[in-house]
Amino acid sequence: MNMGEKNPVISNVIGDVVVLGLGRTGEAAARYLASLGSPRVGSVTLYGGASSTPGEKTRALEDAGVRVVCGTEEVSGSYDLAVTSPGIPLDSAFARSAAACSRELVGEVELAFRESPERWVAVTGTNGKTTTTSLTAHLLATAGMGARTVGNIGTPPTEALAAGRAEGEWLVAELSSFQLASAPTLHPRVAVVLNVTPDHLEWHHTMEAYAAAKERVLANLGAGDLAVVSVDDDFCRAMASRAAARGVRVCELSVAGEPAGPCAAFLREGRLVVRLDGVERELVDASDLQIFGLHNAENALAASAVALELDVDVADVCHGLTSFSPIEHRIEPAGEVAGVRFVNDSKATNTDSVEKALTAFDPGSVVILLGGHDKMTDLSSLAAAVCARCRVAVCFGEAGERIAGALEAARADGAAALEVLRAPHLREAFDAAVVAARPGETVLLSPACSSFDEFANMGERGRFFKRLVHELAGGEA
Repeated sequence: MNMGEKNPVISNVIGDVVVLGLGRTGEAAARYLASLGSPRVGSVTLYGGASSTPGEKTRALEDAGVRVVCGTEEVSGSYDLAVTSPGIPLDSAFARSAAACSRELVGEVELAFRESPERWVAVTGTNGKTTTTSLTAHLLATAGMGARTVGNIGTPPTEALAAGRAEGEWLVAELSSFQLASAPTLHPRVAVVLNVTPDHLEWHHTMEAYAAAKERVLANLGAGDLAVVSVDDDFCRAMASRAAARGVRVCELSVAGEPAGPCAAFLREGRLVVRLDGVERELVDASDLQIFGLHNAENALAASAVALELDVDVADVCHGLTSFSPIEHRIEPAGEVAGVRFVNDSKATNTDSVEKALTAFDPGSVVILLGGHDKMTDLSSLAAAVCARCRVAVCFGEAGERIAGALEAARADGAAALEVLRAPHLREAFDAAVVAARPGETVLLSPACSSFDEFANMGERGRFFKRLVHELAGGEA
């Protein structure tokens, strides 16, 4: 499997293709390829994976001209190209089997880029990707520029291509480490790296491999491009240094200080400032944003740097920043009952994301809900942050007992006044939080875990939390 191929298979004729995975990404890639038809594409075969079964989706794909194979990860045949979905590790038996039958294996993002390589913005990082991607597209749209969000945010790029790109439209792509690991020729006009903290180590095995996958977003940038990279993060700071050494223009992103270089995005006395090639633009005050917390000020700075680089007027950037609303499941206001605010941050599936979210609230005013599927990540930093900023923590789900133990240990070490409660599931945790909360406080769902012990995904978990708030409000009325 040659992930660094510089002479890609895709030029005019693609040939015979095998697609891995029956999720939305695999389906989008297969449909797009089948729509190209002969002579560019000879055949499209989709392997759904070991747990896949025939059904309405497979029948629809077959009607579109895709051969579908279910119930196995043993790929057979001979193909010019294999296209994998982001959830399939490149070192898995499934990917290796496809690579052995193919001239080249790439990801769906790589396929889309090769098909339509102009006007890409790429955003990656452990946390903040979705907000930054959405806000970037919003700033471009505010200025009347066509922009569409794709990638890990929900819409596969090939699905966007199948719908047709408008003249001059930008694709603003939220890219996970999985997607970047299989995108060797991706060359965005602007790339953003927000942070790198422990996550997805079951896929990448080491932090170094995880960080290297994130850094791929910068690999093909040249002197005419812009890399917006945090210098508050050790891994990112090293990436910025390596990119600058190659001659890439690096916009140093920071909410901890004021970088001195010719390109920087930072806070000055609470105000967002972007400097590009020595020219500074003062934007809005961070308190004017509808998205809260220091991490969201960082996301806003990154999006602003992208927009200004793409020639959006300062006035449009300022208007876009203040008109942008919170995204669902990302410190999303979910209502207020009896003087208690409820906030849905179900997207916080790792400890670093929770620590950042807590900066949006006054210390001692939070009743936090923590728990879910246990990723077995280190909890020491999370425990210290929760003890410092929360009054009550309700721990639930598969990871609940381990989190509760870590909080109690940290509380004992630091003589913190945190109250730690336990509940079996989110519903009981919500009820306990309602009883514990006082007027003027916030009940915050920011779980630090994935949702798979109880829910299909973090979105389902967040919507369940909001339904509980709605029911509580209705009961009060």
